[in-house]
Amino acid sequence: MGAIPTGLRARLATIGAGPVGRRLARWAALIPRIAALEPELQPLSDYDLRKRSLSLRYRAKSGEPLARLLVEGFALVREAGRRTLDMRHFDVQLLGGIAMFHRSIVEMQTGEGKTLTATLPLYLFALPGKGAQLATVNDYLARRDAQWMEPIFKLLGLTVGVVESQMPQPQRRKSYECDITYGTAKEFGFDFLRDRLLLRRLHEGQTDVIGAMMGTGQAARNEKPVQRDAYFALIDEADNILIDEARTPLIISALPTEEERLAVECYKWSATVAGEFVEDEDYEYDHEKKTVDLTREGRRKIRTLAKPEAMDAVGNVNIYQYIERAIKVDRSFSLDREYVVRDGEIVIVDEFTGRLAEGRKWREGIHQSIEAKEDVEVTVATGQAARITIQDYFQRYDNLAGMTGTAASSARELRKIYRCRVIPIPTNRPAIRLRLDERVFGGESAKWEAVVEEICQRHAEGRPLLIGTRSIDKSEHLSLLLEAEGIEHQVLNANHVEAEAEIVAGAGALGKVTVSTNMAGRGTDIKLGEGVAELGGLHVICTEMHDSARIDRQLVGRCGRQGDPGSFRQYLALDDEILLTGFGPKKSRKFKAQGEATPGDVEQPPRTFRIAQRKIERRHFRQRKTMMYFEKERKKMQRQMGQDPYLDSTN
Repeated sequence: MGAIPTGLRARLATIGAGPVGRRLARWAALIPRIAALEPELQPLSDYDLRKRSLSLRYRAKSGEPLARLLVEGFALVREAGRRTLDMRHFDVQLLGGIAMFHRSIVEMQTGEGKTLTATLPLYLFALPGKGAQLATVNDYLARRDAQWMEPIFKLLGLTVGVVESQMPQPQRRKSYECDITYGTAKEFGFDFLRDRLLLRRLHEGQTDVIGAMMGTGQAARNEKPVQRDAYFALIDEADNILIDEARTPLIISALPTEEERLAVECYKWSATVAGEFVEDEDYEYDHEKKTVDLTREGRRKIRTLAKPEAMDAVGNVNIYQYIERAIKVDRSFSLDREYVVRDGEIVIVDEFTGRLAEGRKWREGIHQSIEAKEDVEVTVATGQAARITIQDYFQRYDNLAGMTGTAASSARELRKIYRCRVIPIPTNRPAIRLRLDERVFGGESAKWEAVVEEICQRHAEGRPLLIGTRSIDKSEHLSLLLEAEGIEHQVLNANHVEAEAEIVAGAGALGKVTVSTNMAGRGTDIKLGEGVAELGGLHVICTEMHDSARIDRQLVGRCGRQGDPGSFRQYLALDDEILLTGFGPKKSRKFKAQGEATPGDVEQPPRTFRIAQRKIERRHFRQRKTMMYFEKERKKMQRQMGQDPYLDSTN
């Protein structure tokens, strides 16, 4: 066995000699063996290279452990990448692939080539013919990555499929039958539930009631599940899917009842009268839990208000709940922050990615309350025909791995729930990202003024700028400020998702200014234009802290990729949303008053904001933990009753 390459050994030394460091050193010892096969593989024709791959496949299907095939398998993928895409896997990418083969979630910095790295474990786990799946955050990334990497797999004799939303069942089935399938975690989960419903219907010989709900009018002989058994899943943006998305279960709704149609009237009426209720008189609002409780005076007011005749059949207790929900929605959910209105529908904006979460709905009537508030068609809140959480879905897989740019802070949670270690992978080249001093202001207006001033200054130097904002409305506000200054710029948010790839592709060019929500930190790569490196590279401005430090790190990671120069600066204000969410209204009012007394630069240490951020992160962790406990208890009870935990809802 050859020695670990000197450059890689130096970078491994930065990780330390603990359990992770020792594991990485052991895996790195395989890299010289992979490299030793290159002189043997390079002279082969494409036909002979495919024959070598098919030989490995035969050995895998015969039951030979995949660990024995890893060295030759990775060498074949590296050679196929060099031939088809002119992309030869770096040593650190091989190391990441080895780690993922050993049930790890690898933390690779932005721009280190996670998409190419994924081809290594996907190929190896596809060899036994049981199917390997890559789950990502949206259809665009799934389709892009599949098309981009397909030539590698095709050369090695493997087939590639993509599962997208709105895809018909026969096409889905064909995609799942491929050796490697790309798709979103959401679509994989819903396909599992639809298969479960179909199998029950076929088993019990039911009429086509559920089939009609599923939109399948096929003859019984053509009805069969689309998915194969859960063998291997590789999760891209693993922290987002396995942690952030884990708080929202996937639910297929049942057919609506007359009672549920009556609910539409209640939602509409509640939305029209919610503004008449006054805080601390008619209701009390819990800022931490974001809950509304009517007071005695508030209930009395409801009883005196005029109501539609259809609501005569609805009890007061239920009406109180509709009003509480309408007030909560009015206070806690804002257009162009938590959601947008598109084609007459409410579409959720994912708080962690900044992208539109197509097909998702808030539970417990929240979605319907927002529809009534925005005066669009109120969709009937129905019962559940099937449900599964992201945690449950991915725990079903025999083999699991993931990759992301930010997972170290969630390592304990990922190991406990998914039995996956978080392994940091060294960068291919040393990072030379420059962190500039944070600036704290008394109020938002002074902060925006300073942000625009720095943008003008850096723009005059010719450097490209990426300015990160917390929400759509704030990205649009900054856009107006830049227009007033005559700064040409582009906006990247959920209102401009169609142009995302084009905007990001040019964001590193000389003099480019890009204003973005946190969606710019996911799945896309910013390459520096000609002459930009000499000016100092891409400069990132963070205008506000997010609820999770991981999102801030994603944004910062856009600069200084692959050894390129880059810099970033964080801007903060004492009336920032994070202080209210983290500390509550009483303490945040004190900060706000302090800011009003000193509107410009203030001495408040940035540590205050990080404490607020950690409090929010812990709160979200408790929510995920609670949901996991209740889901576990719910499934346990249903199994004891002889019910299907995914189909028979106790809610």
